[in-house]
Parts: sequence; C-alpha cells; structure tokens
Amino acid sequence: MKEFTYTITNKTGLHTRRAGLLAMHAKAFQDTRITVSSNGNTANTNQLMKLISMGLRQGSKVTVAAEGPQENAAIDNMQSFFEYYL
Repeated sequence: MKEFTYTITNKTGLHTRRAGLLAMHAKAFQDTRITVSSNGNTANTNQLMKLISMGLRQGSKVTVAAEGPQENAAIDNMQSFFEYYL
C-alpha cells in the first residue's frame, strides 16, 4: 500500500465538481483501491456523496491511499491531482 498526506490549499475545497473529477482520474486504475481519509472518515474515490459529505475545505488534512497492482501509478496520479486541483 502506498499513501501520501496533503493539506488542501484551494479555498473552495473538495466540492461536487472536483469530487467528480477525482473519481474520473481514479477510474483509470480499476484494479487498484484508492481511498481518501480525513478526521476519522474514509471514502473510496468512487463514493461521490461520501467524499462530498466529508466536508473537505481549505486547511483540511487528508490521507490518500492506493492498494493494488497499479498502486505506484495511482498514487502518483492522485498526488498530481491533489496538487493541481486542491
């Protein structure tokens, strides 16, 4: 399992549109489980409503984890996504 921790810098945080983009990016790694965790809550990247309900705003610290055959590529992709969009 690979993971990284990121503090959200975007002032609007993870809202509906960005959650959808996150799911689209993660979909490229069908055989790898990618999760986002913050404040004791965890959601798979395909659980849009759960991601949105986590209330990830500017300053929120999140841990993104990938587990599976493509975990290295998936975690690199997710890290780039978070740095660009969040």
